[in-house]
Amino acid sequence: MDKPSNPPVPQQGKSDDVAAFLDTAKRTPAPASSGRGRLIFALDATMSRQPTWDQAQRLQARMFQVAAGFGGLEVQLVYYRGLGECKASRFVSEGRGLAELMSRIEVRGGETQIGRVLAHARSEAKRAKVRALVFVGDAMEENPDRLASLAGELALQGVRAFMFQEGTDPAARRVFAEIARLTGGAYSAFDSGAMSRLEALLRAAAAYAAGGHKALAHQAESDETARLLLSQMRGS
Repeated sequence: MDKPSNPPVPQQGKSDDVAAFLDTAKRTPAPASSGRGRLIFALDATMSRQPTWDQAQRLQARMFQVAAGFGGLEVQLVYYRGLGECKASRFVSEGRGLAELMSRIEVRGGETQIGRVLAHARSEAKRAKVRALVFVGDAMEENPDRLASLAGELALQGVRAFMFQEGTDPAARRVFAEIARLTGGAYSAFDSGAMSRLEALLRAAAAYAAGGHKALAHQAESDETARLLLSQMRGS
């Protein structure tokens, strides 16, 4: 999986921008760990996400705003699309670079690659602690047993998966909920017509990644969505 960093993005066409960003970043040294909480934010960028893609792109910035109140957060963006394309940024502590990259990613037809996302998160957690994986997607076209096995390995690394499903696909619901259960994380669905629900879910996940259960409990005092996620985690 490609590992870019966060250099300036040249002003070109969208496809050229993404390619240039990733190519330049491969040559940029990784920054030293800051000791902040680390979160992997993974997105399904296949064609079925097209109707709500622009809205979802903008919401990730809210995670940084919430996290700042709990001591900050380092976030890595992972996305998959097309025929086997699955890429990851480096961990960054400011949302501007990731927001810039996301604004230039266009959806492409292809199958889900959730297994690659879980395997990547496992590898990152072996290098340095990752508190949470947030995944946003609407479909699941892979072997459920393999995904469950990878989720178990994530749990051994202490990574909790927050699986957020757009829509009501039953296969995705079953597998997403199982991944969340196995890792001690949480699952929730949101409707494409109510993106405020996804925003609330991302805020809650960011609070946990930045400050653990204490931060999520604090968020839950005024946020019903955070309370629901917290209740799942306590029951796991």
